[in-house]
Amino acid sequence: MEVVITDAAGALAADTIEALVRARPDAVLGLATGSSPLPIYQELIARHRAGTGPSYDAVRCFTLDEYVGLPAGHPESYRETILRELTDDLGIARERVQSPDPTPDGLPTAGARYEAAIEAAGGVDLQVLGIGSDGHLAFNEPGSSLASATRMKTLTAQTREDNARFFDSVDDVPHHVLTQGLGTILRAGHLVMIASGPGKAAAVAAAVEGPVSATCPASVLQLHPHATVLLDDAAASGLARADYYREVFAAKPEWQGL
Repeated sequence: MEVVITDAAGALAADTIEALVRARPDAVLGLATGSSPLPIYQELIARHRAGTGPSYDAVRCFTLDEYVGLPAGHPESYRETILRELTDDLGIARERVQSPDPTPDGLPTAGARYEAAIEAAGGVDLQVLGIGSDGHLAFNEPGSSLASATRMKTLTAQTREDNARFFDSVDDVPHHVLTQGLGTILRAGHLVMIASGPGKAAAVAAAVEGPVSATCPASVLQLHPHATVLLDDAAASGLARADYYREVFAAKPEWQGL
């Protein structure tokens, strides 16, 4: 795991995504929603509009998760959110952006079908991730199996409260989601997790320096051969080895990238 403490996390992640797409125009991107990845997406869009970014015409995307119980096309569904916040502006055709299917009749097989779709696409090359204040990754809440696959999960009260800012009230936040499992996430080629603010400091410290445990689902990043954690100073404030991470990154050869 590489831990990078920086005030330019969005730009660093955008550099990495653009390098991947230039090297592999048909790359498969895994996309998270929420506030954490927005600096990455805003940077990618700004570069694309300026004409300095790569073409995304052949890129395919898979979202991490999807609410269960929202009507089709609801603006806070994760599919609509990622279309609005990234892929439409990058010119990625909507049929190339896939999310788990939350339609009621298909729920029993939705997880297996999503796993098959990712496998048919050749797997996710780069997965963008955030982290919940309780250490959840995607919607794998504490206690989730470290080998889990895409499935339906019940949201905790804390997670629903965290997400209430996107709805009129917490009562409007669905109780269930379809989410990629921790085992699914670990199969991606490169994991890029971004976190900012003091509210994420405890979860980041547990994920990066604590034991690998279902108590902190994001700790599975420690098991991945190519995981990058991008943090601002506040999110890194609970790390015992913060000075070491800064020293190592400052001495890193530029050609290595993330």
